[in-house]
Amino acid sequence: MTDFILTEYEIQNRLDQLARDDQHVAQALELVGYPGERRGDQGFQTFMRVIVGQQLSVKAAATIRDRVEALVGEDAGPDDYDKVSDEDLRAAGLSRQKITYARSLCETVRDGTLDISALPHMSDEEATKAITAVKGLGVWSAHMYLMFSLGRPNIWPVGDLAVRVGIGRIIELDDRPTEKELEAIGERWRPHRSPMALLAWHYYSNAPAI
Repeated sequence: MTDFILTEYEIQNRLDQLARDDQHVAQALELVGYPGERRGDQGFQTFMRVIVGQQLSVKAAATIRDRVEALVGEDAGPDDYDKVSDEDLRAAGLSRQKITYARSLCETVRDGTLDISALPHMSDEEATKAITAVKGLGVWSAHMYLMFSLGRPNIWPVGDLAVRVGIGRIIELDDRPTEKELEAIGERWRPHRSPMALLAWHYYSNAPAI
């Protein structure tokens, strides 16, 4: 399972398949069009950037990421982070908790608990379990890596607020669904749930306010 499936062509093709049987999907596509392909890098630095950017705006995360990478290098690995003190990382803008998470990531990669090179060959469930074994990387982080770095087509990030709001609007619910409700709702779109999540984000950002 190594191919990046979530290409622009596949996103459109899979949403078209869903739209043939789901009027809500068809209406959403007519209103906002197709979401674009979103392909991210694979590797250690992608996970480190996830940790750095947690609970920050995009702008703030980018600023701190640039400061940290100026210290350790853009292509830094665990050994490069070992050469930088906690004090220097704090000065770059990382909280003490995020420094703990960063050190945990370095250690789990080094000892093989998280074998990043093996993730493309794992099932979605196996990869999620491996990623969430790292302190500071939860299910949402795993889902983002599976979708955008590995291109998996059937990821359903129920913990993402914008996905919940977007799906609620697409299927015309009065209130946004809970995570449990969204899990059940998403069953109708297997095995194409990643394109639906992309459509939910796209709809959330671009659909006219009612």
